[in-house]
Amino acid sequence: MLRIFPSPFIPLCEGDRGRNSYFAAFSVPSVVNYYKNGIDMEKIAWDESFSVGVRVLDAQHKQIVIMVNTLIEMNEAKVDSEIISDTLTKMTKYASDHFEREEQYMLEYGYPEYSIQKKQHQEFKRKTVDFCMETMAHKVTVPTEIFSYLKLWWTNHILQEDMKYKKFFNERGLK
Repeated sequence: MLRIFPSPFIPLCEGDRGRNSYFAAFSVPSVVNYYKNGIDMEKIAWDESFSVGVRVLDAQHKQIVIMVNTLIEMNEAKVDSEIISDTLTKMTKYASDHFEREEQYMLEYGYPEYSIQKKQHQEFKRKTVDFCMETMAHKVTVPTEIFSYLKLWWTNHILQEDMKYKKFFNERGLK
């Protein structure tokens, strides 16, 4: 049984045991390609092209990539799998902390595209809540949809949207 914890700040989808430690390390095997219903679910391969030039944000992005890759590894998990809900909960909590830090820097340094980033972060949170609701309704395609969405969203967000602030922050001494 899954539980939803509605909050305007941190949308969560949590399994029955409700673990609270979301900074736990994940081990990621060296295998890179996974297939689900014939869909190639290649894991995100972190390299320096993902670096936004701010150590704290890079470290958070790396952790999020590890969490997304952990979900991709669960290619055979069922929709009502507690491990999916637990990992999604950990990733959602961690992403909320990351968004808060990133937005704090944007406000502190006067980043001109702050409102665009904030809106994207809110949309990500909304979509995550949708996935949690669909998981509770046992929508069979949810695991594959989650894996695909998270991989595409995080890859695009870091490589396109977050890269826009790299030069801005670095020129202001934030590294």
